Amino acid sequence: MSSNLIIKQVYKNKSEICSDILRSLPQWFGIESAIKTYIKQVKNKPTFIAKIDDNIIGFISLHLHNKYSAEIYVMGIKKEFHKKGIGKKLTQKAIAYLKQKNYKFLSVKTLSPSKKNKAYEQTRKFYKALGFYPIEEFKNIWDENNPCLLMIKAI
Repeated sequence: MSSNLIIKQVYKNKSEICSDILRSLPQWFGIESAIKTYIKQVKNKPTFIAKIDDNIIGFISLHLHNKYSAEIYVMGIKKEFHKKGIGKKLTQKAIAYLKQKNYKFLSVKTLSPSKKNKAYEQTRKFYKALGFYPIEEFKNIWDENNPCLLMIKAI
């Protein structure tokens, strides 16, 4: 599989890619209004895809906060490609892009462990394995039923 894997930056069709991937992941992206916001916002954000042959299997999109810090705005990998190193490779490509531009920190917001959710337990475990540290919980960034955990990594 990995011999055909390509990770590259894309400039077109970002919204369509985002829609296709996120809608295939209801365990993580089940709130329609959030999906619509992601689809709209990725158009203007640096975005990288993972593809095998002509099949796009994942993507990562970055929000550039200031000259020092960026955030993983949204990332999705088709379920059948989870636990195959795709998310790690996408994150590494994003970090290489940010390092070239002298960014110092990369953050990500994810569901806090105070809200029990098996899918997001795996998400937090994934980010910890990549060197992200949990920094703070915010109860009202999204809504009171979805507390946010801010995680950060020095790059």
